[in-house]
Amino acid sequence: MKVAAIQMVSTPVLEQNMATAGHLMRQAAEDGAGLLLLPEYWPIMGMHETDKIALAEAPERGAIQEFMVDAARSLGVWLIGGTLPMASGDPSKVLNTTLVYSPQGAQVARYDKIHLFGFTKGDESYQESRTITPGKDVVTFDAGFGSIGLSVCYDLRFPELYRAMGACSLIVVPAAFTYTTGQAHWEILLRARAVENQCYVLASAQGGKHPNGRRTWGHSMLIDPWGEILSVLDEGEGVVAGELKLDYMDKVRENLPALKHRILA
Repeated sequence: MKVAAIQMVSTPVLEQNMATAGHLMRQAAEDGAGLLLLPEYWPIMGMHETDKIALAEAPERGAIQEFMVDAARSLGVWLIGGTLPMASGDPSKVLNTTLVYSPQGAQVARYDKIHLFGFTKGDESYQESRTITPGKDVVTFDAGFGSIGLSVCYDLRFPELYRAMGACSLIVVPAAFTYTTGQAHWEILLRARAVENQCYVLASAQGGKHPNGRRTWGHSMLIDPWGEILSVLDEGEGVVAGELKLDYMDKVRENLPALKHRILA
């Protein structure tokens, strides 16, 4: 299976972001990728953190979900839709949600981001809890070549989430890491999750300077079960792609059966 991560520099304008995502997804599919991953917040990086609330969609209703259904079906790919704002029941907050679609355009999984980012350093400050309601459930799904674990951005710092997924062939991490935290920790955390879970990790990021002034780290990448980076894109819009070699994953687990050696739950 060839997989691809889409890297974007999303704007406050939904239509612009859809056009960019559509172009990059077509590029990845034409290059042979059968599974595509969009980044966190791909539909909107607003001028204000509350802007996404106006775009919140109900299940199976709304322009963003229709766009993803059409993309999965028309391209004939598995689509893991980064995140989009979903109605939470609280009019002042949304759920930051990953939806997964089959090549037939059917929704097969939903994950609501559990861990909400908070960071303050000098003039730089973020508190997702002001506008986002956290999810509760660990989610995996089967795309026909093994279990795929769903996580989002700040989840990357909580290894217990990935242990709760069980054995996965692939873990995905759509993200919008800040430049500050990404430069310090993004790569090392992604490689750690691949090594400790002995599986592939596909991370799709926002990567560049956004109209709202925010700068995201980028560095979308595919990492193998030994922790080697197979492909990476530093900044800007583009595609990161590579092959999942499950026989190689099995050999890593056979040579170093760390997953079988676990003692603590």
